[in-house]
Amino acid sequence: MMHSTDLSYSQFFLASVLSLMLLAAAPVMGQTAITNGEENLRASPNGVVLGQVRDGIVLEVTGDDGRWVQIRLHGWVWSRSLQAIDRDGFDLVVSAEDGENIRDAPAGDIIGRLAEGMLLVQIESGTGWRQVEREVWIWKASLDFPETDEAASSDERAEWVRTGPAGGAILSGPDGDTLAKTLPGADVRILARDGNWARVRVEGWTWIPDLPTGEDEESGVLPEVSIEEVVSNPGQYRGRAVQWDLQFISLERAEKIRTDFYEGEPFLLTRGGEDGTQFVYVAVPPDMMPLVDGLLPLERVLVVGRLRLGAAALTGSPIIDLMELVRR
Repeated sequence: MMHSTDLSYSQFFLASVLSLMLLAAAPVMGQTAITNGEENLRASPNGVVLGQVRDGIVLEVTGDDGRWVQIRLHGWVWSRSLQAIDRDGFDLVVSAEDGENIRDAPAGDIIGRLAEGMLLVQIESGTGWRQVEREVWIWKASLDFPETDEAASSDERAEWVRTGPAGGAILSGPDGDTLAKTLPGADVRILARDGNWARVRVEGWTWIPDLPTGEDEESGVLPEVSIEEVVSNPGQYRGRAVQWDLQFISLERAEKIRTDFYEGEPFLLTRGGEDGTQFVYVAVPPDMMPLVDGLLPLERVLVVGRLRLGAAALTGSPIIDLMELVRR
């Protein structure tokens, strides 16, 4: 049986999706769009191909026709590939037999390729180059639309709350599974309310490195990387998972001076390496605190962790984020 809260959240989710689809279907005039791949430029929606634009180019939106977006293309073209013309409000035409590149500046980076016969408006003339522009059409799916100023100002007006001293669990829904837990004092944005429940948004970054050659694809752990290797090449292994045999010394809380941690973050002070004298800091996530609370000084532990830093700013020792711990 579906609970009333499940129904309301389902309705809210569908409404949110529909709202996002409507926003995607109606770009704002003057909004910028960024190409997410090479795409054709056309004279009209699904019309004659006038050229191509490269991936990652920022364009100005001037119109919308459902599946097609009108954009203003402007840049610089080599003068010898152009001819003067007076036709339908255009004063230049691409005359080079194989077309010509359009660039972001005279002799600058190429942003696209214009076909022979494409009509253009001249904006400025320089030595050997002419600045041109034209409104053309492009397939909407080939564009990404950054957040508009209107959306940004709406975000500034949104309701935000700060979690309490114990943080807060984020669930998949009322009475659902726990997806994450915020740190104490974290800011979350309220998207909707349903009784005592609030749908929230948390934004942040997480480290997701590419797996290196030779890394165990199933466990994601580098098989034979020593502490000494990490210390001697601190940037090479950052973000990689390692497994080390360590000796626990104490459980600490990071002070403000330790800029590689957040203030108050719990970590294990340990040592290991070939001679047993190399210090290693093991940052402990809140949900793994029960696992380390009972550790005894000088106890041996097998630790799997992801390398946050190969050399901490204050001490030069490695810092890893705890993933697994086995007491010896």
